[in-house]
Parts: sequence; structure tokens; C-alpha cells
Amino acid sequence: MTKDIRACVFDAYGTLLDINSAVTRNAALTAALAKTQDAASLSASLSALWRQKQLEYTWTRTLMNRYADFWQVTEEALDFALKTHALNRDADLKNSLLQSFLSLTAYPDAAQTLAQIAALDLTIAILSNGTPHMLHEALRANQLEELIDPCLSVDEIKIYKPDPRVYQLACDRLDLSPAQICFISSNPWDLAGAASFGFKAVRINRQNSAEEYAFAATHAQVSTLAELPALLRTT
Repeated sequence: MTKDIRACVFDAYGTLLDINSAVTRNAALTAALAKTQDAASLSASLSALWRQKQLEYTWTRTLMNRYADFWQVTEEALDFALKTHALNRDADLKNSLLQSFLSLTAYPDAAQTLAQIAALDLTIAILSNGTPHMLHEALRANQLEELIDPCLSVDEIKIYKPDPRVYQLACDRLDLSPAQICFISSNPWDLAGAASFGFKAVRINRQNSAEEYAFAATHAQVSTLAELPALLRTT
């Protein structure tokens, strides 16, 4: 980290927004359809597979030059996850899960953290795989819209993270060099891409998971969003 930071650019999904919240909101319906009393275990499994395939499809589509926007990818990944869990016969469940994904719950420390960072006179932006509509809906649902500007989507260039051209988009739109941007994410693969590009990368490691991608290491690590303002004040 350096004193040259002029902007904090956040990943959205898994960083500011709890990606598991779409499934947990529908835990009772999911468990009833699956005829199981272990709703927590089923929800965890369904959510993990949905997220795994969501990311996998972005990477494979980028490598194959077959872009589809993140909403389509999210639906395709959900279709696979529901079919795997034999839950694909109920259209109401699928529709409810997709609508819940549009309004994912923000982590409880997100709003206060963003407000504190704004008080440090730093630009706050999002750089996300999500479509502009998806991001708008989620930020609006959590009353975060006024704290973030700009909200950048890969849909503008139709390439997914961690392609370097995605991170260049942030530099171009903010008119900053990579060294002037602090990139914050909970996703190790995203941080590796950001650090390799030249951003100062900070990991939100809520589960205290092992370090990954040593060839493109992060510059700092915290356990919660709430720890970020203090970290930035020391730079």
C-alpha cells in the first residue's frame, strides 16, 4: 500500500454483497421441494454449486470468445445447480432464486465502511462482472447507490475478470494509473488479476482461508470490510 491511492475500487459479489443470501432466503421452499429437514446443508450445497458454475462459465466463455452477459450466465449456472439437486421441476423456485439474486443482501458493515472511506476523500467505485441492471438493483435494495460512483460493469467491454482489459477499464474511466487504485475483493482469483495488473490489492478474508496465487500476491488482508478505513488511513 502507498500514499498515492486516489480510489478504492470494490468487487461486488461476495465482497459487498452476500452471494449466499439468495439461497438462504429461499431455504424453506427449497427444503420442502427436496423433502429434507436439513435446509441449511441443502442451501449451502446449492449456493456453492451455483456460484462455482457462475464463475466457471464466465471464464470458459471469455476463453472461447463467446460472451453472454452475467444475468444469462447466472441463470445458466442456476439451471445446472437445480438440476444437480433434482430441484429443476419447479419454476417458482427458480424464479424466486433469480429475483433474490437481484437484491442480494449487503454485508452489515458495507454501508458504514463506504461512508468512512468517502470521508477520506477517496473515490469509491465498483468493478464487477454484473450487468448494469443487476448492480443497480442490488445497490438500490441496500441503499448503497449514493455511496458509489462510478459503478463499472464488464458488460461495457464484454470480457470477464480476470482479463487485464477489465482492470484497464477502471483506469480509463477513473483517469488513474494502476498504482493509484486500491482494489478490494473477497475473491482470490480476482485479486490475483488485479495485483498482476498493478493495483494495490486488498483481500477481505472472512473465513481466514489460506493464501492463494502466490505469483500475484495481495498487498494486504483484513477479515471484514469494517477494517478497511483504518488500513487506508495508515497508507
